[in-house]
Amino acid sequence: MRLWHLCGLWHHRSRYRLRQAGRAFGRRGAGVVTLPLVLLPGMMCDGRLFGPQIAAFGAEREILTPGLAGADTVAALAEKVLAQAPPRFALAGLSMGGIVAMEVLRQAPERVAGLALLDTNPLAETDEVKARRAPQMVKAASGGLASVMRDEMKPNYLAPGEGRAAVLDLCMEMALDLGPEAFLRQSRALRDRPDQTATLARFQGPALVLCGAQDALCPVARHDLMAGLIPGAKLVVIEGAGHLPVLETPEETNAALRRWLTEVDGDPHADR
Repeated sequence: MRLWHLCGLWHHRSRYRLRQAGRAFGRRGAGVVTLPLVLLPGMMCDGRLFGPQIAAFGAEREILTPGLAGADTVAALAEKVLAQAPPRFALAGLSMGGIVAMEVLRQAPERVAGLALLDTNPLAETDEVKARRAPQMVKAASGGLASVMRDEMKPNYLAPGEGRAAVLDLCMEMALDLGPEAFLRQSRALRDRPDQTATLARFQGPALVLCGAQDALCPVARHDLMAGLIPGAKLVVIEGAGHLPVLETPEETNAALRRWLTEVDGDPHADR
């Protein structure tokens, strides 16, 4: 199925249906029970961001895509995720979703059976980025959310390639559906986020660190850092992708996620 067909398919599902897709425990191999998968979307995105992943994995495992618009601190967002999540789960987050995933891990490491961090950043926000964020917040609060997304954020998302326009259209639709209040809450949460390098260094489970080779927002060096912090982490850099490989290069991204999930499901140390 071509990329723009996937985008259209998942756009027309309701958010509830996205969260409920694949809510069944599948089995693979000799009695291996698949763990639930929690997918955390990036800033001003919802579960539609993971349409290709839900299509690939939803028949075999429970998938949840909690929203990240209900609080203005990373800690509070992580608490909300944990309140919705099963007792034990595989956790993957992209961009802001990865930042919240690291806080979920910090708050409840015993519940995270495996961690996948996609196109994200473990560090606190720099003063330079904070300075750029303030005028964006003012503009969004005064009716200019579409302009902020169109002119200042979306151009940094993707690598050149087939399907780029469809992905950008989907990103705009998700952002406008969430609205300016969500933008302000998420901006504050990102602005004030903590450094999570110590959290990553303590994690002992199966870990995937993945990014697009042309990600201008969260460069490859950040992912080298994260992979070096987590014992045994696998680093995957996907050519031809920018900040959203889940939509830009879904086949390659899904292959890496499947290898990670196979490791999570088969981890003898994972308490079922």
